[in-house]
Amino acid sequence: MSRIIRDYTPADEASWLRCRVLSFLNTPYFDDVLQTKPEIPAPGFELVATDDSGTVLGAMDVMVDGGLATIDTVAVHPDHQHQGHGRALLAEAQARARALGLDTLDAWTRDLPETLRWYRAMGFIESDHYLHVYANYYTEPGEPDRAIGSRRPGLKPMAAFLHARLEEEHRLRSEFARIHVCRRFALTL
Repeated sequence: MSRIIRDYTPADEASWLRCRVLSFLNTPYFDDVLQTKPEIPAPGFELVATDDSGTVLGAMDVMVDGGLATIDTVAVHPDHQHQGHGRALLAEAQARARALGLDTLDAWTRDLPETLRWYRAMGFIESDHYLHVYANYYTEPGEPDRAIGSRRPGLKPMAAFLHARLEEEHRLRSEFARIHVCRRFALTL
């Protein structure tokens, strides 16, 4: 099977979604499910790695804001991981970011050891950190109330997704079951 790195097209959407969902399934992003692919406005770009039949094996979307390129999505289908698809997508993303005159490509990710190892192996340097805190009624009924502090009449919170400072990690881990350290990785181009 040969690998083709090319621009995403709307015809790729179903295969792109399947690749993303399955690649996120056993990660801290397991519940980040999309029903449609988000549009990446120019000068950002959307890349896919496909096989000869056009099936998406991997995807990388890069947002560009001012002078910074940020990986919005990177996913490799679980059946095709550890075959160089992510590395090939990253190489193409680096080339395109350089062609736009950018000097840094960054990414934010959560605390999955395999993902952290991949970014480090690709040359990214870890810098900023903050927390992703999930408060979910089905994990523990009191979590959402602890997260919001006070209720609005007629509304019962069932889940909340919050950001917090890293300095709050110890205290928050005693209150909530699901907390991830969100890390920024940056690569100089």
